[in-house]
Amino acid sequence: MAVNLDLLEELMKPNSNRSYFLHLDGKNFELYDVSITNSPTPVNSPTTRGGVYFSDKFANKIKGTIKDLSIVPLLTKTMLGPNTEFGEIKITTTLESNNEKKDISIFANLTNSVQGPSKIELNMIIVNLE
Repeated sequence: MAVNLDLLEELMKPNSNRSYFLHLDGKNFELYDVSITNSPTPVNSPTTRGGVYFSDKFANKIKGTIKDLSIVPLLTKTMLGPNTEFGEIKITTTLESNNEKKDISIFANLTNSVQGPSKIELNMIIVNLE
């Protein structure tokens, strides 16, 4: 996993003014209620899960909500199950530090989603930051 830890730490700080956009299949979706954390995974040691993807004991995770349900059919291309590998999801934001703005791209794998009548909550593991 090629994640810049300093950049990740900056993104983990709460900032209600920061906007996030998820880019999938040529479409852009605003991501609300975003949280980025480092949390444990349900494995006892680093392992390749199902021979498909690598899981460590801890993972950098991003969670957010999309209020546009037109994304639902596009998500099947990114999930393990109908595919033999995870498709990466690109999320962009802008980080402001020392009066300087920097565009950030977050690449993540979708681990699960929970759909409600007017929104879908996405849980993802961060695999790269640029």
